[in-house]
Amino acid sequence: MKRYLTLPNLTYFLCLAFLLNSYLLVKSSPYFLFLVLPLFVLCNLLPGSSLRGTKSLRLKLCHHGTAVLFLFVCTLIPSLLWHVYLAFRMLPNAYLDLLFSALYCVVASALLFWNGILCVYLTSTQMGLKWRVIGALCGMIPVLNLIVLTKILRITAEEIDFELQRERITSDPALAEICKTKYPLLLVHGIFFRDSKLFNYWGRLPRTLMLHGATIYYGNHPSALTVKESARELAARIKLIVERSGCEKVNIIAHSKGGLDCRYALSEFGIAPYVASLTTINTPHRGCLFAEKLLFAIPQKVKDKVAKIYNVTLSALGDESPDFLAAVSDLTADACQKRNEALTFPAGIYTQSVGSVLTRPQKGQFPLNLSYRYVKGFDGENDGLVGEGSFAWGEKYTLLRTDGNRGISHGDMIDLNRENIRDFDVRAFYTELVEDLRQRGL
Repeated sequence: MKRYLTLPNLTYFLCLAFLLNSYLLVKSSPYFLFLVLPLFVLCNLLPGSSLRGTKSLRLKLCHHGTAVLFLFVCTLIPSLLWHVYLAFRMLPNAYLDLLFSALYCVVASALLFWNGILCVYLTSTQMGLKWRVIGALCGMIPVLNLIVLTKILRITAEEIDFELQRERITSDPALAEICKTKYPLLLVHGIFFRDSKLFNYWGRLPRTLMLHGATIYYGNHPSALTVKESARELAARIKLIVERSGCEKVNIIAHSKGGLDCRYALSEFGIAPYVASLTTINTPHRGCLFAEKLLFAIPQKVKDKVAKIYNVTLSALGDESPDFLAAVSDLTADACQKRNEALTFPAGIYTQSVGSVLTRPQKGQFPLNLSYRYVKGFDGENDGLVGEGSFAWGEKYTLLRTDGNRGISHGDMIDLNRENIRDFDVRAFYTELVEDLRQRGL
């Protein structure tokens, strides 16, 4: 919050402390409104309007909202003291003046508050659904609403500081080409998601990598097919990329089931000559025992109903022939074991795998914070979906943990929630991963 303890903000604070409590002045001479109203508008628009070090409109609006809310909290004390003073001075004779002064102050303060809260609600990525809901539920509860607002201010202030630091790193000319690999990157999504321009599966990662010189393509394959059919789609996609771009090969980074799809494509669909490397991220190479148990435990009628709802929904969103049950069944431990026995290892291609584990799932995001304990009962340490024992594959294996008490979930590994984790900078991790591929001549 030190960023908001500045001379300009002190000026805004003094102006607002006067404007919010200027009812008696306006009453004595309505012409003062021609001074009060423009000043009040300016004090709502100017705080935090000049944020240096970024071109992001989202970040600038978040900074503005945080600055306005900070001023709102600061002006509560002088407003309260002023009206306590008025109460001692004016009661009981001039109680209407006291009442209208308080109402005037409350309405003006509310305008200031809603200006700030709408800005941070609409632009902050770190508040998440949790604090937005808590803020809405506690908004009308005295004292508690101020405690929650203080927490929200701390979250958004830390977000701004973190993002500005990332912007400084990204804009460093010395780092402009550290991710400029010989062959472009192909990002391959996991199950139940599609590559979309509206909501990028990979969060803030593509922008960061491209700012560091990377060229990026996406798998653009359906969200729920068997490993074999997904592999067939990906093989065609890779050949098309190579043919149209003339890049010769691609470096694949595949998350979750996407890693299984890519392995199958390499082994069975002849794309090895077009692939320089394959990096799998939190991929269940040995399957998920909990998925197997779950499939057997749920009645067939329930499974069919869930599958039908999913398939209809994804068809409406663009999938040609989604098959929910077939896709999930291919993730069981038994299915993965049989597939591992049949697939050949891709010779001449650099292969590596990455995994992560949650430490305290309650600190993570819904719903993986809930599924963690269920998965742990079958697969041991896990990321909320996949057990640690299933991650390792290829020449190099990296298991990520945090020094703190949170850990890294399945979704955190692709920046799905756009969350800044205190002990794990996902954008820095991928930058280093791709830089390593570049240094290997890939």
